[in-house]
Amino acid sequence: MRSTLLAWATLILSVTFAAAPLFSSFAGFDGAQLPEPQDSPPIEPAGYAFSIWILIYIWLVLSAAFGLRTRRDDPAWTAPRAWLSLSLLIGTPWLWVANQSAIWATVMIVAMAVTAVMALKAAPWFDRWMLRVPVGIYAGWLTAASFVSLGSTLAGYGILGPVPVAFIGLASAVGVAAFVQDWLGTAPEYGLTVVWALVAIMVQNGEAQLALTILAAVGILIVGFLAWRNRHRPPIEA
Repeated sequence: MRSTLLAWATLILSVTFAAAPLFSSFAGFDGAQLPEPQDSPPIEPAGYAFSIWILIYIWLVLSAAFGLRTRRDDPAWTAPRAWLSLSLLIGTPWLWVANQSAIWATVMIVAMAVTAVMALKAAPWFDRWMLRVPVGIYAGWLTAASFVSLGSTLAGYGILGPVPVAFIGLASAVGVAAFVQDWLGTAPEYGLTVVWALVAIMVQNGEAQLALTILAAVGILIVGFLAWRNRHRPPIEA
């Protein structure tokens, strides 16, 4: 019974999460939310990178539908469903919250990332393309997005300037992503999604912030190597 309820909850929350942009859009924190508005801060990836959300929305819904139809009572899906449902529950109102409060949006996206990573860690190897891969992409993007949100908020409140925040945030994001990728074991899609974000940060900064661009390139090498190394590696036991 619990597995069936979780299967339905995961599908419903996947749909509400994917439908959220139809009711609330978000184009970055504005002046009403931050004392010092952040217009295209250097820690933010180039705009094209956000198109990955289309892939995430569609794949998560398909994954949940597949799970409900063919893995409804499979105990191996129970733990990842529980973590993923929690992440999607937090994520469904995120766009609305992000238009109200940068601080709460940051807290929420970090919580979404943590629960998504836990869902990925719990996901079984079988049904990889219908569970581990979509959750891995989702978790990888949220990891990068968490540091973008945190950096934008810190700079927006004048705690540090946009460029110093970008250096600290980017280095921290690479460190966390590298640790998580190694801890996860066989989940290269997680690291590759972080690489996608880092490439877009390089595009965003280019020669204007060459040191940041170089730091992002170093991050690509580190996280990309770990993703490649772990592509066939058995999951590490906790």
